[in-house]
Amino acid sequence: MLIRGDGVAARCCAHLLARAGIPVSVQGAPRPRVPALLIGESAQSLICDLFGRPELFCDLPPVRRRIVAWGADAAPLALDHSAVVVSEDDLLDRLGLISDTSDCRAQWTVFAASPLPAPVSEHRFGARIACTLPVSLSATAEREACWIESLPDGWLFLIAGAAESAWLLAVGGEPDRLLDQSRLIRCRIAQCGQAAARFASAPRLVSPLAGEGWVACGTAAMAFDPICGDGTGHAVREAILAAAVIQATLRGEPADSLISHYQARLTAGFERHLVHCRPYYDSGHTGPWWQSESRAIAQGIEWCAGRMRQYPRFHYRLDGLDLRAV
Repeated sequence: MLIRGDGVAARCCAHLLARAGIPVSVQGAPRPRVPALLIGESAQSLICDLFGRPELFCDLPPVRRRIVAWGADAAPLALDHSAVVVSEDDLLDRLGLISDTSDCRAQWTVFAASPLPAPVSEHRFGARIACTLPVSLSATAEREACWIESLPDGWLFLIAGAAESAWLLAVGGEPDRLLDQSRLIRCRIAQCGQAAARFASAPRLVSPLAGEGWVACGTAAMAFDPICGDGTGHAVREAILAAAVIQATLRGEPADSLISHYQARLTAGFERHLVHCRPYYDSGHTGPWWQSESRAIAQGIEWCAGRMRQYPRFHYRLDGLDLRAV
């Protein structure tokens, strides 16, 4: 098997296939790393179980409170939270990498990085741009908390990182403009650094998601709105399903049926993500930016529903890490 990519999805696929005794060849595809990931309890448990390493996240800085001001003139609301913060580089180092890069002829290729085989089209639902900035927290800011705030021109997310680091995510308007509008987050920041990265943050899905001898996985398959906070968990679940599809074909299950199942499951998961995101963009604020992004999400939900009508009913289910016909 050939795996192209070196992110979370690629490493999980490589780990699962190698554990099943399947020779794996890995082709890395370097890309900019996310400086801070917030990983909740369910994603932590999934990854620890998958790799058989219960201690994997034990030494990482915790996030115990989430403080939210969402909606025009909304008062801040403090909620209990249970997550850890880790840079993508650190997480990948912890997961490790299957080092077999033999030049064998692959029966299957897992594309966990672009480019994908042609013809593949990309469907993006929204035009929002995100920017990450290193910041230093004010003396009164609680390091075991994270903050999220909706504003007239977008939204902000602030999180402490390892040691004394902290990161600001600005979605929509320019960070300076959003901070000028902020009542909750601006006072938690002592100083802002230069923008570290800019990227499209609207949900994205490719079509098709799989074909003869290949599957797309991770960010090569889809991208999630950072407002959901579970992009890492989604990537792991995609990897589990991709590895299960490949193993089922090697057992003799029909590839066409499995490819259809894979596409249907990922499309259904992407639709659930859009349904989850829509209330945030409906309620975040008034104004043209929020209305436009909410309409784009609604169009994405409609598009997914149309795609799902083209797929047959699910004929497989995951039994542990294996796909079984039902």
